[in-house]
Amino acid sequence: MDSPLLPYVSVIVPIYNGEADLPDLLACLRSQDYPRDRVDYLLVDNGSRDRTAALLTAAMQTETITIRALSEPRIQSSYAARNLGIRTATSTILAFTDADCRPQPNWLSTLVQPFADETVGLVAGEIQALPGQTLLERHAERQETLSQKHTIAHSFCAYGQTANLAIRLEALKQVGLFRPYLTTGGDADICWRILRQTPWQFRFADGAIVRHRHRATLPELKSQWQRYGRSNRYLHDLHGVDLMREPTLQESVYRLTRWMVKELPISAAKLVLGKAEPVELVGTPIGLICAQARAIGQRQPALPAQAREIEWL
Repeated sequence: MDSPLLPYVSVIVPIYNGEADLPDLLACLRSQDYPRDRVDYLLVDNGSRDRTAALLTAAMQTETITIRALSEPRIQSSYAARNLGIRTATSTILAFTDADCRPQPNWLSTLVQPFADETVGLVAGEIQALPGQTLLERHAERQETLSQKHTIAHSFCAYGQTANLAIRLEALKQVGLFRPYLTTGGDADICWRILRQTPWQFRFADGAIVRHRHRATLPELKSQWQRYGRSNRYLHDLHGVDLMREPTLQESVYRLTRWMVKELPISAAKLVLGKAEPVELVGTPIGLICAQARAIGQRQPALPAQAREIEWL
């Protein structure tokens, strides 16, 4: 790569109780092939109760990459933490990922490439699964639950998840930063404000990959899908997005019965013959659990008034 032709980039990572994730995250940031003199990493502690703050301070002093340790203790929201990173950044391109993500070595260089087109204001990379051991993790991997392919095909408007997203600073100057009191749905909200209020263009860089661990336990899975439901409720309040239709009891009973009578015996027979994997036995009940959890989340109260606030540079 010809360093003088590449833009300066700030990578912003909100962190809450990230002590366990930080060593692997730092190793991934250290392995990036983007020129080190043209990138800094703004790691924002969001009121952690573990050793995150101490580890960030140590990393800032010992790492061979440029680490800037920041703290946002006032508002417990990853979007407030990202806003602090944005306000602190001095680069024209801002890249976002999360503490529990593992950016691959060419992640940043590939994510930044589309910005060579000066009409591009947003770029999303792809999110792939880390190897999982449980049936729940393997089911999510088969469904590509976290893939940006779903978000860029959203029926209302394309968007990218902040686990793997880059935004041109100039676009944020026009529409504002994240809503700091929002607790979910902020990635769609900021992308939609940019794409619907400005001429900036959106690109998908499918080769810019971060890996992410899927939920391994049932409580974690339910919490994830309830959050998806709350996100849809909040985006409905903010942008008029249609609420997702909830499955009726009759529909759920029918799907479960069909699974027990037809799908399960067929999958079990294939498993015995070595033509199926164990995860295929439980796809339907896991899907029903996810749909029910999302419906519960979507029934949450309307968006709090404070969560409508937008911060500005």
